[in-house]
Amino acid sequence: MNPSVTHRPVTVVEPGTVKVERLLSGPVERVWAYLVESDKRARWLAAGEFELRVGGKVRLEPLRLLAHTWRWDSVETEVSYELAPRGKQVLLTIVHRRLTKPIVAKVLGGWDVHSGILEDLLNGVEPRPFWATHDKLQAEYAPLAR
Repeated sequence: MNPSVTHRPVTVVEPGTVKVERLLSGPVERVWAYLVESDKRARWLAAGEFELRVGGKVRLEPLRLLAHTWRWDSVETEVSYELAPRGKQVLLTIVHRRLTKPIVAKVLGGWDVHSGILEDLLNGVEPRPFWATHDKLQAEYAPLAR
């Protein structure tokens, strides 16, 4: 394994499944807003409206769990976001399932940089640049995706 990625927040937990864990500045209501409010989510991931009800286009358990499908290379993948309060901080756990092998390195790097940008926003610092950071991370994660 490449030693430069051993400290990274994103791991392959089984073939086709990656997991992100980041301890973020809370409270949980603030982090939740960055998951479900399109204008806030656009700053770290992507804009778009969710149907915020069970059975809608996104599954959720308010302030705790949000899950949705994500079409990638004609494959329906699944993403879940779980929030767990840790004092004044919040543990964000993202699990992305049903990934095909060719896209795992992209997804590893993508979630690392996307969740890192969210961490920057919540800490009130200038967000890291997406593409420059993603390209570097994708290269670092490539050995884990084999």
